[in-house]
Amino acid sequence: MLSAIVRALEKTGNINRSAYTWNAINACLSAAQCPVIVMVMTRTNGVVDTGVFSIAFAVATLMLYVGQYGLRRFQSSDLREKYTFMEYHGMRFITCGIMIAASLAYGAYGIIFRDYSTVKFLVVFMVCLLKVVQAYADVIHGHMQQRGRLDVATKASSSRYLLEIVACCVTLILTHNLILAMGVTLVVSVVGLLLTSVNAARNYCASMKPTFPGYKIRRLFIDGFPLFISLFLNMYISNAPKYAIDAHLTDEIQTYFNVLFMPAFMIQLIAHFIFNPILTTYAKLWLSGKKEDLRRLGRLIRNQCFVVLGLTALAVAVAATIGIPVLEIIFGVDLQGMKKELCILMIGGGMMAYSVYFSTVITVIRKQQYLLISYGIVALAAKVLAGWFVSNQGISGAVLFYAVLMAVLSLMLFVIMIAGLRKGNPEVSYSSSEENGST
Repeated sequence: MLSAIVRALEKTGNINRSAYTWNAINACLSAAQCPVIVMVMTRTNGVVDTGVFSIAFAVATLMLYVGQYGLRRFQSSDLREKYTFMEYHGMRFITCGIMIAASLAYGAYGIIFRDYSTVKFLVVFMVCLLKVVQAYADVIHGHMQQRGRLDVATKASSSRYLLEIVACCVTLILTHNLILAMGVTLVVSVVGLLLTSVNAARNYCASMKPTFPGYKIRRLFIDGFPLFISLFLNMYISNAPKYAIDAHLTDEIQTYFNVLFMPAFMIQLIAHFIFNPILTTYAKLWLSGKKEDLRRLGRLIRNQCFVVLGLTALAVAVAATIGIPVLEIIFGVDLQGMKKELCILMIGGGMMAYSVYFSTVITVIRKQQYLLISYGIVALAAKVLAGWFVSNQGISGAVLFYAVLMAVLSLMLFVIMIAGLRKGNPEVSYSSSEENGST
């Protein structure tokens, strides 16, 4: 059976077309995971449990960046193999351990300072463990992408996402028990990981044994830190209104905000699946050093920016016309009078997509150390101001604050990206590259 699963994952008529197709499917399932579960949960368990799950999912997504440590993009674009898979694997064991400890610490903080109930603590921790599975699978998928088999990685990931969604929703419908649903989903996720990603890894990894060479692990921590802290702060910034609502308002309002927020988050995910398959292409063009390749890279970046702009404009148009009625039908909650908030969130979602894309390009051109400046400034503003906006203006304040934060962050990252591209690749001699290219 295990061999049959691997053959199914690897079967394709065209690897590149399959990678694009399955990356799109994977992005859709990832985007659908929280909305589908919330859609079911509002009907089976009500808005209070849904609010608890929503903040748990937001916290777990933040913790996911601890487990991944920002190394997926670095690993998949490490074409010269500065580090081996076994070293990336060992690093992932360490970061996943830190992720588990951080999740427990957050839960304890919630109990002590935010009056979390035992149920809320357990739900938050179990959803974090669910993201630990994703963080571990990510290092295997990064190696598959590095080997030119993003299609296999995304098929495996898509299968696991689907199993998680089905397991959670079926358990909720049958039992109406939030803790049991999270427990069943976690078990199913681990089994899915073993049957797909770990099972297929033997064809791409020389060894699944993690190694922990002191020097290489230290270098990975150093090389990955700027991107890790940037992605971590980016997720903190994008979820800052949710954390403020958790601290100052109620679980019911958390549900309403998350329902409005989901379409905005999908803009970023859809944009991500468009540019993720060409990440390796970006790296090759940058490493080439030929001026024509750099001009092509510039065109690809410009085209992607227009794609995000188009997606954002479409999302705002839909939000302004049929957005509220559709969300009410899908999630079964009353959102009357929130059209303006939904439209503002769509704009904020587009800005979030830009920020993630610009940070990806900055990573490819190896200027990730400069990400800390923009993320640090905006995260500090989020920490200082989010509570005031939410406590004084409620859900409207949370929406406006999110959009402004994302716009400022995107602008700062855009400036860093343009400056890095104009300076060129310092590791490449452009004149010799052009001569070599002309012979």
